[in-house]
Amino acid sequence: MNILRWFTFPLRYAFSKFKRKVGKLGLIRMELFLAFGNDKEVFIKGRVVEAYKQSRPTADKNALQNILASVRRYAGSSIPDARVRLVYHGIEEILISNEEGLFESHLSHPVPTDGKPDYATLTIMEEEGITAEEKTLSIQISRISEHHPFGIISDIDDTVIISHATSLGKKLWLSVSKNAYTRRPFPGVSDFYALLTNQDQHPVFYVSSSDWNLFDLIQDFLQYRDIPKGPLLLKDPHVNLRNIWKSGGGNHDHKLEKISMLLALFPTMKFILIGDSGQHDPELYIEIIEKYPGRIKAVYIRRIKKVDEERENQLNQYNPKIPIAWVKHSSEAIAHAKNFLDPFLHLNSKDWE
Repeated sequence: MNILRWFTFPLRYAFSKFKRKVGKLGLIRMELFLAFGNDKEVFIKGRVVEAYKQSRPTADKNALQNILASVRRYAGSSIPDARVRLVYHGIEEILISNEEGLFESHLSHPVPTDGKPDYATLTIMEEEGITAEEKTLSIQISRISEHHPFGIISDIDDTVIISHATSLGKKLWLSVSKNAYTRRPFPGVSDFYALLTNQDQHPVFYVSSSDWNLFDLIQDFLQYRDIPKGPLLLKDPHVNLRNIWKSGGGNHDHKLEKISMLLALFPTMKFILIGDSGQHDPELYIEIIEKYPGRIKAVYIRRIKKVDEERENQLNQYNPKIPIAWVKHSSEAIAHAKNFLDPFLHLNSKDWE
């Protein structure tokens, strides 16, 4: 579906601008994706799209119903150049949506000490050709202390959720014919992440090459499967009229950028990295280990292909002090974590050295 979206982008972009100009755009919708930060900084991200009707997914939806829902999800027009007013504890900022309707803000503001809820308010600024389905939305900011001892950074496809990312046909079929309640997790994932997060006491960040159109599906999937939720850092399309004909689907540079951003946002936090062997996660995580010495406590790689001993041995030799656990099943990862990380997992911030 990403490929279809890339190739139809020029038409959708031009059509959206035309409809807005002639007053036929219809209702638009604001979707909020991210609102998190540390003790001093906050990141907020969202999107403006043409409002479309979408029924809630359920476990009894059939393949045809799910396919139609996927078409509606991807066929909707993003709204470029929409203005959104952000208000947060006396700070006011006007955000402009990009070609894919995305907008974001990076604010410097300490954790409020007045005891009031930490909310940001965002309002679509209606103008000629712009009418909002709901003008104003509020979102609670999730603050994670810079001094928290450690967190988890995890991939999603073929790490948490079965995706068959190395097989285009299988991946496409799963993407369009299933929904958040019929997609399957790897057995034992919920127990593994509950162990690592010490029952939600430690944060988990999901960094994935999935695009923002799948935000609601991933969020609902995590909740339904009782997998710890956390900020979802997905892939910005960065599509414009100059690069529309480049596929770019295999580029995972954004994952390096987003993981680097997390390590900078939480400069004393140690991390556990979780990914799979299907594409470039092992090499990417080695690059992170080399770039940020002392910051990575362990790496878990789910084997989704046959064992590649040469590749695994080569990667394991980079830093023997950091265990890289290659596992087929979550039970292996759980056993490894209990043997090598259990005291570390149950440290409190005051015990951290």
